[in-house]
Amino acid sequence: MNKSEIIRLQKYLQEKFANKNLHLNERKEAKDSVEVTLGGEFIGVIYRDEDDGDISYDFNMAILEMDLPPAA
Repeated sequence: MNKSEIIRLQKYLQEKFANKNLHLNERKEAKDSVEVTLGGEFIGVIYRDEDDGDISYDFNMAILEMDLPPAA
């Protein structure tokens, strides 16, 4: 992803989730994805997919069971 694409995607997500603490960071080892951080904490990866000229983005966020609040 190029810099302007990352900025556009970050702005979209910040507006969608009403949170300016959400940031996208380039990955040196993979140019087709960015790391997503929230308040400086890594929360996932967004992958860019281009198929027949159509571009989409896939947000992958792993949530560990041990990080969830206790069951009610």
